[in-house]
Amino acid sequence: MAPFDPGDPDFLADPYPAFAALRAQAPVHEHPLLGIPVAVSHAACSEVLRGRDLGRIWVDAEPAADFPAFNLLHRNSLLEREGQPHDRLRRLVAGAFNRGHTARLEPRVRALADRLVGELVERVRADGSADLMAGVAAVLPVEVIADLLDVPEPERSALRGWSNTIVTMYEPDPGRVRRAEAERAAAEFVEALRGLAAHRRRHPGDDLITDLLDADLDADELVGTAALLLMAGHEATVNVIGNGVLALLRHPEQWRRLVADPGLDATAVEELIRYDPPLQLFERTAVVDTAVAGHSVPAGTKIAALLGAAARDPAVFARPDELDVGRRPNPHLGFGAGVHYCLGAPLARVEVAATLDALRRRLPAVQLGAEPPRRPDFVMRGLRELRLA
Repeated sequence: MAPFDPGDPDFLADPYPAFAALRAQAPVHEHPLLGIPVAVSHAACSEVLRGRDLGRIWVDAEPAADFPAFNLLHRNSLLEREGQPHDRLRRLVAGAFNRGHTARLEPRVRALADRLVGELVERVRADGSADLMAGVAAVLPVEVIADLLDVPEPERSALRGWSNTIVTMYEPDPGRVRRAEAERAAAEFVEALRGLAAHRRRHPGDDLITDLLDADLDADELVGTAALLLMAGHEATVNVIGNGVLALLRHPEQWRRLVADPGLDATAVEELIRYDPPLQLFERTAVVDTAVAGHSVPAGTKIAALLGAAARDPAVFARPDELDVGRRPNPHLGFGAGVHYCLGAPLARVEVAATLDALRRRLPAVQLGAEPPRRPDFVMRGLRELRLA
């Protein structure tokens, strides 16, 4: 019998008791439904993320002829590379990404969050409640990424749909229809980015695409990098905002604490990422015969870190099932660890903090307007809707 069913609605509603039960038994478990072992303790997950004997080894979605665009995006992503190819691409991308883009965008992020939350508050006053996910969480990160890449319309409006559709392929069993939809979205994204890159070669600008072209990425690497920024940056921020604000509404004393003390914003962001992580599972593959927490992982086989399980490990976090917006220290693994630590983490932190600040100022007495429905996904954990009143 599997330790948990990743498609079970009750498990998806609250996976943390199941994770706690697994941690109490052993740090690593075989999972027949996922087909790979899963690490559930913080120490074991850290081993998975940092271990030099484990890597990200991309294997094309099959049949490969049916997924040329999806496979191209991932084959050329720095997240799916190891060793010298990874180091080279990460160095080039980090150099471009760190060229002042987060600092340049922060005023725009804060102004956009303030406007979106202001519009949300107007809908709350007019209708009694409004959806944070549709009005703020899903809009803000896409607009920021579009600004970062300087994506024009109509491609700008399509970014969110492309991201939502492509990431369904990361679920354990997306099904034939969702797989086909993901390939179509990937193909549209590739076409749009190739056109944008060609335009930037002729007309350079103050944007990340121009910087990536200057960094000498080839055409496929540039498209793969842009896709990674879109999917990781969009999905993570959307779900941190949704999961995090819901956690604050379920713990109103913590929301009141945050309203009273804006100085807690930085620690609150980290705690929201820890408490209910937007990415629950991250896979790596053994490049040689190795072991994680004493569990054998033969060369060529995969093992997953369950980041949500690591986030509630009492060996690392005092009172792990409690939300504490002032928690220090907070060594969560929500942005990964080791060589694949998220390059966009600083920008994601700015986006979440800007949203919390706008909500605190414009809707300090916020309440839950209705019980929120969850997305039926395990790997990318998030809400379909979060109505605020």
